[in-house]
Amino acid sequence: MTKHYIIPIFVPHFGCPHDCIFCNQKKITGLNTNVKPEEVENIIEDYLRLFRKDSYIEVAFYGGSFTAIDIDIQSELLEIPFKYKTQGMIDAIRLSTRPDAIDNKILDNLKKYSVDTIELGVQSLDEEVLNASERGHTAKDVYKASELIKEYGFNLGLQMMLGLPEDNFEKSLYTCREFIKLDPFNVRIYPTLVIKGTFLEEQCLHGKYRPLSIEEAVEESSILLMLFYINDINVIRVGLQPTENIQMGKDVVAGPFHPAFRQLVESNIYKIIIDFYLSINDIETKNKELILELNSRLVSFIAGQKSSNTIYFKNRYKFRNIKIYGNDFDLNEIAIKLDDFYDKINIKSLMKSYLMKNSLV
Repeated sequence: MTKHYIIPIFVPHFGCPHDCIFCNQKKITGLNTNVKPEEVENIIEDYLRLFRKDSYIEVAFYGGSFTAIDIDIQSELLEIPFKYKTQGMIDAIRLSTRPDAIDNKILDNLKKYSVDTIELGVQSLDEEVLNASERGHTAKDVYKASELIKEYGFNLGLQMMLGLPEDNFEKSLYTCREFIKLDPFNVRIYPTLVIKGTFLEEQCLHGKYRPLSIEEAVEESSILLMLFYINDINVIRVGLQPTENIQMGKDVVAGPFHPAFRQLVESNIYKIIIDFYLSINDIETKNKELILELNSRLVSFIAGQKSSNTIYFKNRYKFRNIKIYGNDFDLNEIAIKLDDFYDKINIKSLMKSYLMKNSLV
């Protein structure tokens, strides 16, 4: 399988017309200055030395407001990866930006430089949440930008946040369902963290904002990830990527931070669907041995962090023992064996049944 590598170029706050209450890009990226074209070239060269020639390599401009930069500066920055792409040294170019910084002129220019993917920092499609977070754009801006991006033939990426001011699970669920209608190429899910030096930190310190707990964020993210999964939408990140500074006690002052947040979520999903399967089937479990077989890549997710899922199932269903075996099963299959009972489960179908049973689809 071809390895996919990202060459990250951080452009913090450069061009952004708003300071959202949760945002401090200098803290998140660790950068204080705006990147220059020669720096972009140096970064690309440094990363290319690390990658195998047969890898899939993508240059990504992060920072969330790329197309709000002066269009001449956009061109200067894009010229560098465009050169490497035309020479066959990289395979793709992506960038992240604001929904209200997309129009025909901007997209014409991005086409000129062979950009592949445009990710929109949507965060929410609820107007109350957008206003309380001081996003500076509306839900209408998101729909308009998404339609235009897809009309031009770019891959559309959408980013959402959970636990923003005035947010709740129903509003996040609404945003998720609307994302599905927009049929994006990929999605990112970020539970809100309280970062040093933001207005959200002030609100938190004065008791005007309560971040989600880890448990709440994991539960909410689990439902959203399942909804995206059953609709064949690729979720490429769940939770902010930890860095030297993005750690609890450093630049993260509060909120559901965990260095392996996605693993917590995916483990919780397997706990949910296996629990659902056992609860809807009339199977005697007390003092029996449960054997689970699945793709080797999924064994740690099924067991849970520190065997939390195994412990949960033992306690709830009084299993004598639980064994988990990895093999070459399809990633969408789990086999369940209890003495003479045997069933092979389609994971996606089971997720869909669970979501429908709980009126979440």
